[in-house]
Amino acid sequence: MSITDDMKEGASKVKNMVGKHLPEIPNPLEHLPDNWRDYLPKSVPNPLDMIDMSFNHPDEFRDAFMLKGSLAKEGYDWWWHSFTGVNSKTGKEKAFYIEFYTINPELGGDQPVFGQMNMEKSSGKRPSYLMVNVGSWGEDAAQLHRFFGWDDVNVKDEVPFLISAAECFCSETRTLGKVEVTPEDVKNHPEWLSDAGKMIWDLQIDKEIAFNVGYGASKTMRETDAFQMFWHAQGMKSAFAGQVIWNGEVYLVSPDTCYGYADKNWGKDFTSPWVWLSSNHLISNLTGQTLENSVFDIGGGCPKVGPMELDRKLLSAFYYEGMPYEFNFSKVWTLTKTKFRCKETATKIIWRVMQETPTVKMYTKVECLKKDMLKIRYEAPDGSFRHKNLWNGGNGTGNIKLYHKKITLKNKWEWELVDDIEALNIGCEYGEYDKHKVKK
Repeated sequence: MSITDDMKEGASKVKNMVGKHLPEIPNPLEHLPDNWRDYLPKSVPNPLDMIDMSFNHPDEFRDAFMLKGSLAKEGYDWWWHSFTGVNSKTGKEKAFYIEFYTINPELGGDQPVFGQMNMEKSSGKRPSYLMVNVGSWGEDAAQLHRFFGWDDVNVKDEVPFLISAAECFCSETRTLGKVEVTPEDVKNHPEWLSDAGKMIWDLQIDKEIAFNVGYGASKTMRETDAFQMFWHAQGMKSAFAGQVIWNGEVYLVSPDTCYGYADKNWGKDFTSPWVWLSSNHLISNLTGQTLENSVFDIGGGCPKVGPMELDRKLLSAFYYEGMPYEFNFSKVWTLTKTKFRCKETATKIIWRVMQETPTVKMYTKVECLKKDMLKIRYEAPDGSFRHKNLWNGGNGTGNIKLYHKKITLKNKWEWELVDDIEALNIGCEYGEYDKHKVKK
């Protein structure tokens, strides 16, 4: 008899011996239908998700329209999409964004209400409208704003989200529309906070990888309006397909070269400083290979819990070829440490971020030329225009170094380089309320 046969025989004897002394334990799922999971309430989370180390959990409830309850009168909610297209004639790349920005729906009517008009300021009126905000970075960069009164807006309260007004439409899987602002409009309507130009688009959206921040945007935290500003990235890696017509030029958008991104923010106020960095156009400097299944996302500043402002915090995730690395201060058990510095020079914006847990760390360096960026303009729910220098770009470049801890032959823990990565087509933002520079 072979060793394998001996092992099998021994295992059989042990099983028989143990079975004689143990009661028969019924299978609790034995009498349930095969589709028993379909009968569970959709709002009940999978308990295993609580311990899952991955952040890649799409959540349509977090992507839904949030301006209900108190937020209906003092809140904003927006869906952001950014991507790259290729000129159909020249083959030149151009980065675009599309945003559906909603504010104070309960205060609106048949016309948009603006907080920047002198009459509204003096009467204490707060803004109320849907703003379809589209634009492009780089050469002939511009942001174009189209406004709708709430009587002309259709919003689906349930999941998945859907919002539309006139020719403008946005859902989880598609967006299309037209925004046109003439030079005369810009001159006659400073309250629009818009540049001049025209953009038409029709795009399919496939949100491939999510950044679910976890408890920080959970149902409990949302219902209590715990944070002044919430964040959820349903598609931090998204594939867009379709076309954009920008000032008469046709740009083709394809999944392989769009480097797409989709997220949302909502709340009662913004954060200062305001930091965001993300890209899925990543190349390993160690192998020279493009990282096809990778994306990173960094966002935050000084989050507010009610009136209390937390110390400088960032939420970060790096999905590296299927392996999740997360730096999330709201998951206190991860012991995440963060340091960051943003600097404005005469020609560029520079970001430096270091994040570390006991087992992994990430160094991120990003730059973006100011000539390729926009100063994005938002009204806050109270009608103020707080971020007058919110630099926003889609053509950032940078480097990421990713490390994890490894035990050596000498029984010591040391940092080991996972990869040294070149990042291109980086979406990036930086702004502060009162000053340009961040204190070290």
